[in-house]
Amino acid sequence: MSSSTPRLFAALTLMLALATPWRAPAAPGPTAGVGATVAAKPASTRTSAGAAKAPETRPADAAQDRGLEAFVDGLVRDSLVQDHIAGATVAIVQDGRIVLKKGYGAASLDPWRPVDPDRTLFRLGSVSKTFTWLTVLKEAEAGRLRLQAPVNLFLPEAIQVRDQGYPGPVTLESLMSHSAGFEDRALGHLFERDPARIRPLAVYLRQERPRRVRPVGVLSSYSNYGAALAGEAAAWTSGKTFERLAEESLFEPMGMARTSFREPHPARQDLPAPLAPALAADISSGFSWTGVGLRAEPFEYIGQVAPAGSASSTAEDMARYMITLLGGGVRAETRVWGEATNQALAQPLRRTPPGINGWRRGFIAYALPGGLSGYGHDGATQTFMTNMTIVPELRLGIFISTNTSTGRVLTQRFAARVVEQVGQNSTAWPRPAAPGLYAERALYEGRYLGTRRAYSGLEGMLDRLNGGLTVQVTREGRLVTREGGRSQTWVPEGSPKSGLFISDTGYERRVFKIERDRAARMLTALNTQVYERAPWWSRASLLGVAAAATALASGATLWGALFRNRRDFRQTPIQARAGVLLALGSTLWLVALGLSVLWMLTTPPDRLLYDWPGLNLLAASATALVATLMTLVCAGLAPLVVRSGRRLDSWSPGRRIGYIATVGLSLLFGLLLALWGGLSPWAG
Repeated sequence: MSSSTPRLFAALTLMLALATPWRAPAAPGPTAGVGATVAAKPASTRTSAGAAKAPETRPADAAQDRGLEAFVDGLVRDSLVQDHIAGATVAIVQDGRIVLKKGYGAASLDPWRPVDPDRTLFRLGSVSKTFTWLTVLKEAEAGRLRLQAPVNLFLPEAIQVRDQGYPGPVTLESLMSHSAGFEDRALGHLFERDPARIRPLAVYLRQERPRRVRPVGVLSSYSNYGAALAGEAAAWTSGKTFERLAEESLFEPMGMARTSFREPHPARQDLPAPLAPALAADISSGFSWTGVGLRAEPFEYIGQVAPAGSASSTAEDMARYMITLLGGGVRAETRVWGEATNQALAQPLRRTPPGINGWRRGFIAYALPGGLSGYGHDGATQTFMTNMTIVPELRLGIFISTNTSTGRVLTQRFAARVVEQVGQNSTAWPRPAAPGLYAERALYEGRYLGTRRAYSGLEGMLDRLNGGLTVQVTREGRLVTREGGRSQTWVPEGSPKSGLFISDTGYERRVFKIERDRAARMLTALNTQVYERAPWWSRASLLGVAAAATALASGATLWGALFRNRRDFRQTPIQARAGVLLALGSTLWLVALGLSVLWMLTTPPDRLLYDWPGLNLLAASATALVATLMTLVCAGLAPLVVRSGRRLDSWSPGRRIGYIATVGLSLLFGLLLALWGGLSPWAG
């Protein structure tokens, strides 16, 4: 949310409702070395560990290549300064050759080390999943996996998917389209900073099993767990670790000697072998912005869920990969995968409206300038931002990765800008507004909640606070979506009632599903989740108001108990007991709210992923649970309390009204907390 009023409500909710919409650290500023480049070295001259023959080349238009290089230099260097990015690495291939391969800025600041496109490894985040899906497809080609069979056939019993009341088995294809029906949990386990906390993949999958929250195939909602499960299926049927299987199936045949799912952790018998020291020394540091400079962050271990995101690679190796993808699985006369895999990649798994990704066996479909389409994947850790896009119609592959948390804007827009340059096409912006849309605003306006979230517990509560977006329509006829402080504007494609929208300054689309004269849900272009219209009780403003009212009522109750005039001590035995219970409950409510504020003040945002939920938040939730139970008892006593009795031995009418008001407000707040997940400390 971007307006001041929603921010105020969010802050109130944060302090008073046991959860907070934490944000990543703000973006970094310029430092020494930003904008420096390392020219591409001929791969055939390398003598470092992992050297390999250069990808195939053929004569090219040198002037055109120089023009593209100048364009990319300007785009990347400007972003490094404006977005405060320490370093970036880029590879562009076309027609089976490397057109551009370049490093920008710093891979390390102390000591200073430039980004080398041949040597420097960048973390790929979820671009790693493209290797996982290809590994699964190769195992299917070999007959060891069947994509449409239940995935449980290829998993050890301990980690097999439970039905949890939902019919239909989870298959590898449903994992590839992220439609298995899992909720999405990440806090406290997806990333690790302490290598001693890394768990074997199978152990992680057993201990961090998410709930199934919908039947298979209903909708796509992105799942790191699902990708890791598919990787474990491929590894288990092959009898190898996933890391070794990926090396033998893909990296070695493609000559990607400086790409690996392994990480630089101390050797342990229960884990796959760590990354080779020669490669570990060349991994780029990851950076965040402190407000006054760049800060190198600790290494992000993702090995416990390796198939979902632990790979690291260089620009040169990613160029080899993209050439192989564009070559239909063939590199330098070596067939890496077969025609069955090519056919599988060409067809979406789900039928979706135009412009909405249907998941090409785990690859994301992209809409690009000039009416072109591409496929690939985005990737993000806490500090590395990456994108790989393949454009078959231009025989073009584009890869970019940055090593700073603020690199997302660059990586998300880079491929489209390069396609515009290579394809020599562009569109005049902005698209015109549709004045008739304002009359139909009631169809769309409201708050929508994403499906990629936890559905219970404290993480579910935090996701409800953070995972939504709001939709508004301007008078001139533009639809505005606001999410996480970012606003986007859209115009209708066709009738304002159709539910079809396109960005007024881009190629991205949104599709609303209309039910009973109202938009019930919204699909995004990437289709990583569906935004469903949020119920009335899920508004952060309502929770914030209820929290504030409960705090005031509880404070007034305790004030009365401590400073009440002695003449007001008239009461029946039932009223005496109810008054004690209400005072105790009010004390607990204030303690719970105070603990939540303490948790907010003492928990930096970057600790949420590594130290969740924290003692203060657990104590706040547990205290609120007890306070709610005590409030329920007080509510049960209410009929006896309000019975007047004799005038001289009963509460005054004002005190009875205060009791009912305090119980009612506290009960409403407790009910809202229960619906949000705030009264489930055991669920985390």
